[in-house]
Amino acid sequence: MESQKNVLSILVNNKLDVLARISGTFSARNVNIESISANTTMDPERTRIIITAMGDNAAMEKIVKQIARLVDVIEARNLAGIMAVTREMVLVRLDWSKRENRREIEMLAERKGWKILSADERNCILEITGENGLLMEEVMGLHRFGLEDFTRTGVVAIEKGL
Repeated sequence: MESQKNVLSILVNNKLDVLARISGTFSARNVNIESISANTTMDPERTRIIITAMGDNAAMEKIVKQIARLVDVIEARNLAGIMAVTREMVLVRLDWSKRENRREIEMLAERKGWKILSADERNCILEITGENGLLMEEVMGLHRFGLEDFTRTGVVAIEKGL
């Protein structure tokens, strides 16, 4: 069976140990989690967890069903194939000491809609938001400007028109 990227949206009661039980479901099925994002919803008693993982349809269907049966899980859905918007944010630290690169980085940031969050004589911090696959291509393209480090938020997602 062909492995594909899956984005799971899981609504849970905001209780201790729920995330640990959910992540244990993946490891029990030998599926690696690529990213996790968890935040309270408009109701502070509830948390929305977004998990991305690679897996075939059958394995992911079993994982979703198993998660849905866990205590404190209200809803679990695989958003793969469903109309949803997904985004990820990356913070990038670049070498800012080369004056010749500064203007090019500024123009690139303006053209692509990136934000320069911080800049001093040594470093510049960029915020880049977009779709996961395209986002990492953009980040890797920054090596020519002295890419020093980056950190990612993990995927966030929301279904369209519920």
